[in-house]
Amino acid sequence: MKQLTDQDIAEMIGAEFHASDDATRRSVRRQLHMSTRIPQHRPIPEHTTLDLHQLTEEQAWHAIMELATSGTRTATIITGASGILKIKFPDWATNSILAPHIISCSPINNGSFSVKFKRQNI
Repeated sequence: MKQLTDQDIAEMIGAEFHASDDATRRSVRRQLHMSTRIPQHRPIPEHTTLDLHQLTEEQAWHAIMELATSGTRTATIITGASGILKIKFPDWATNSILAPHIISCSPINNGSFSVKFKRQNI
């Protein structure tokens, strides 16, 4: 993100700006509501890859649910060739609250799955 200069602030407020210290700069930025002037949303990718290596079962569940509700249409989910997530993910995709978000789920190889999500009304 771009660091604002005194000139940037002066242009935004339409007047000459002479900041004498950091506290004044922070005060002006706070008054200008800088966090609301910069768009925070990012475009939603059509396809993404989610690597679940090194995640606990709970962390993996939250990451998958976040992905399923993000608006992404397709994903490659890498569970790894061994471990609990390789066993759990197909069950989650068919028999849990994740299932209504998924159109199809098929194995790509021994440790990853191709998933197609339903369109989200965002």
